[in-house]
Amino acid sequence: MSPRKPNMESTIYLGSDGWWHGRVTMGVRDDGSPDRRHRRARTEPEIKRKVKALEALRDKGRAPKAGRKPTVAGWMETYLTDIASLKLKPRSLDDYWSKTRNDIIPGVGAHRLDKLQPEHLEKMYRAMLDAGHAPSHVVKVHRILSRALKIAHRRRIIGENVATLVDPPSVDETEANPFTQEQAKAFLLAAAKRPTFMRWIVGVGMGFRQGETLGLRWSYVDLDNELFHPRWQLQRLTWRHGCPQPHACGARLHRFEPCPPNCLTHKGYTRGCPKPCPKTCTRHASTCPQRKGGGLVFTRPKTKKSQNPVPIPPPFVPHLREHKAQQVEARATAAEMWQEHDAVFTRSDGRPLDPRADWEEFKELLAEAGISDRRLYDGSRHTAGTILNELGVDLVTIMEILRHTQVSQTRRYVKGRSTLSKDAMQRMGDAFFPTAEKPTSETRTETTDSRSARARRRRRIR
Repeated sequence: MSPRKPNMESTIYLGSDGWWHGRVTMGVRDDGSPDRRHRRARTEPEIKRKVKALEALRDKGRAPKAGRKPTVAGWMETYLTDIASLKLKPRSLDDYWSKTRNDIIPGVGAHRLDKLQPEHLEKMYRAMLDAGHAPSHVVKVHRILSRALKIAHRRRIIGENVATLVDPPSVDETEANPFTQEQAKAFLLAAAKRPTFMRWIVGVGMGFRQGETLGLRWSYVDLDNELFHPRWQLQRLTWRHGCPQPHACGARLHRFEPCPPNCLTHKGYTRGCPKPCPKTCTRHASTCPQRKGGGLVFTRPKTKKSQNPVPIPPPFVPHLREHKAQQVEARATAAEMWQEHDAVFTRSDGRPLDPRADWEEFKELLAEAGISDRRLYDGSRHTAGTILNELGVDLVTIMEILRHTQVSQTRRYVKGRSTLSKDAMQRMGDAFFPTAEKPTSETRTETTDSRSARARRRRRIR
């Protein structure tokens, strides 16, 4: 009778099938049964190496949990539904879901989580770049996947986060293109002809984000103390199914075949024909009778710093009071058609301004003012930060006005002007080679200089 092996000691033996087998005791499963892992190899040295590697992971507490590992697609759904949804803001969660459905699952979704290799990710990133995606888009996908794999590694579902072994594409920072002071005046002059004039005054003159501007509410506007309290922002969120069977709910809208080359149905779509639905499609929630969580929604800003009060320039206050009086008249005219949302900037029926229509109006105003095309962010926050810098405001104060958490972030919003650089170098030149003082227009008929002083001055000039 062979002596009993000590607890947690592994077993290695040659099986009748000609393979070497190793059995490693890892601990106890969730149901209380022993957790014994199996390894197999052709030679004894190879099986010993595999057993020792598994024992090392066990002793360090890094061994993956027992059971069949999920696929990348299955884990991403679990991560976004049960883990990320507890921490992320609604808009960020929508973005995570979008990139998971459109990029991660088609690229590496079929791989088992513990079989995923760095080469799989690099191949997916290469295909995304070849398909025309910007490097910044690929980097966002990499960060989402890396975060999900980090949680899986932390919970010992996998032994290593392979995303840390991959270098995503390099991203060139987008250069800011703010308005000059003359362009800002021309833009606001064009906006003065529209009822949304005050919306652009606040956006361009105070550097508010689009969502913050459209989400301003009168309850958080203190005209007496000249303060804005940006406690809310307006965002468009993706609808979610409220019914128990999302796939069946959107059955009439499912399209499993791609559109023909000369599709007339989606001719006016700016992004072209939509992609075919997957076989288990659960989208089309906008038509669900029990839909929830979508449409235009007032949400809290992303950071606490973003909710800090912002002083209103005193010249803006009379115009804001006039705007408020005009809104009272519009409410009386609309009568029962008015939908009260307490929003500062509204449509004719009281509903908040649509961000899509707001963006289109910005592009129209650029054309009317004769300004080259640029991002909405350039015409608001970058413009405000740059003009404040030109007016001599220090970076720390600009950081407080724009509600950034770090000065380094504010520096990216402030673009230096050639006129300021030229003035600075003029002062540098004057420091080394002082210019002669301009002669005064006063005429003197007498002089108090002595003859010797005049002689010394002539010698010095020679």
